[in-house]
Amino acid sequence: MIDLHTHTTASDGRCTPGELVARASAAGVTVLSVTDHDTVAGSDAAAVACRTAGIEFVRGIEITAVRDSADVHVLGYFVDAASPALQNFLAEQRRRRLNRVREMIHRLAGLGIHLDADAILKPGIDDPSIAVGRPWIAGALVAGGHVATKNDAFDQFLSRGRPAYVPRAGASPEEVIGHIHDAGGLASIAHPALIGRDDWLHDFADAAADALEVFHPDHDADATTRYMALAKRLGLAVTGGSDYHADQSHGATAPGSVSLPREHYDGLRATRRATASGDDTSS
Repeated sequence: MIDLHTHTTASDGRCTPGELVARASAAGVTVLSVTDHDTVAGSDAAAVACRTAGIEFVRGIEITAVRDSADVHVLGYFVDAASPALQNFLAEQRRRRLNRVREMIHRLAGLGIHLDADAILKPGIDDPSIAVGRPWIAGALVAGGHVATKNDAFDQFLSRGRPAYVPRAGASPEEVIGHIHDAGGLASIAHPALIGRDDWLHDFADAAADALEVFHPDHDADATTRYMALAKRLGLAVTGGSDYHADQSHGATAPGSVSLPREHYDGLRATRRATASGDDTSS
């Protein structure tokens, strides 16, 4: 099994890098990428754990871009995690995340729901390499008895159009693709069905996106077929994975529960060889 979309406690996952790799190994995953949001903080630990477990590791990331006030998630693969330019860009992304979460907590206070912002944000303040996000607020809302589940927190307060929602500020998809390329990586547009704007995919291909995430838990059979055909038409490689967070609100039950077929992984590596040189994985 090949899983190129997973998350750890460095962003909004519930597993440490070591725990994630242990679960991936138990599930039979042979190739794994950790794609935390706007951070590569878990990358080194995951690489070491994968080496011990005999799993091929692909350095990855999931960067949030913004177009017309909508989130566009761009996956980066084979990135140089030590790239100073990438690190500087990601630090700004995480600063914006922290400010956004703080503003949402402030809006909740205006609704009579008072949460301890310092306690919620403390992990991200103590370690600026960690990316904070709305799930942290959702967890606090559940813990405080304001909602029953994290999904309820999003449905009632934190999603677009809900009273505590704050629009994201960030780089454009074109800028994010450029940053991934500058760090030696390949850029794949994540879960396009969740974007809901297939017409944008042509623009992203024109902006030199390398791949499209076709295999994803939120893609049913029809969506998978549609995006496979669209990737072929646009000349894009294909990626996929479970989007595993170890959190029921995200759906995936285990790493590898959605797997990228080997021929598409080989195609992604061929794209990598055609665009860059040097080591791209560790095992």
